[in-house]
Amino acid sequence: MDNIATNEEIEDNHLGSETDSKFEQLLDAEEQKLDQESPVVTDVVDSNGESGDAVSEEGLIFEKEDKAPKVVSPYDRPGKWYVVHTQSGYENKVQGNLAQRIQSMDKEDSIHEVVIPLENVVEFKQGKRVEVQKKMFPGYILVRCRMNDDVWNVIRNTPGITGFVGSANKPTSLPRKEVENFLGTEGEADGQTTKRAKPRLGYEEGETVRVKEGPFADFSGEIIEINEDQLKLKVLVNIFGRETPVELEFAQVAKL
Repeated sequence: MDNIATNEEIEDNHLGSETDSKFEQLLDAEEQKLDQESPVVTDVVDSNGESGDAVSEEGLIFEKEDKAPKVVSPYDRPGKWYVVHTQSGYENKVQGNLAQRIQSMDKEDSIHEVVIPLENVVEFKQGKRVEVQKKMFPGYILVRCRMNDDVWNVIRNTPGITGFVGSANKPTSLPRKEVENFLGTEGEADGQTTKRAKPRLGYEEGETVRVKEGPFADFSGEIIEINEDQLKLKVLVNIFGRETPVELEFAQVAKL
């Protein structure tokens, strides 16, 4: 645990040099773009015989560019994100326990955020399509912190926590891509913030489901195809010893 800060500093320095190089390339590209888009200026003589600068008609034509929304990523917040194992089904309780320990042990400046990743899932209840929130990874929570020995002890010794993802004494922080996949990003435009989240269908290819109604009621089969537009599934059902693909509506099946 003694070399955690050193490793993170080395990683930050490495990433910083790469970012600086990319930033310089972007600046060069922007300068070239501005040179190419500069309006054409010509010398003209007015009615009094005095010369001056005029902008040609071509130079006055500018395309109005839509303002791109500013992307806000949870990865850019202070500290790094770590995945913590919990007892399955006790994620909410562990989240509360850790929040109390952070406050009682005065670690708000080191442990910034404790999150249970959630996702929107489309399900069918009583023949109706509903969107519900579910835990993305049952048995895990995410913690954003500045890792050191004291922080490690506060988190690891919280009731309900069984360990970190990574080696025993060296938790592995999440890369940007995974943080944004788990927590999403936000776009700010016109003073409004919207979270980009697409509901996930409650079924996956390869999953086994039970048919609830219709001629194949009480049969079980494997999902081999999902049609999101029509909200239908193609299920491989064993009929008289032969596997036959059957097309069913989402509302006609249930998870086992």
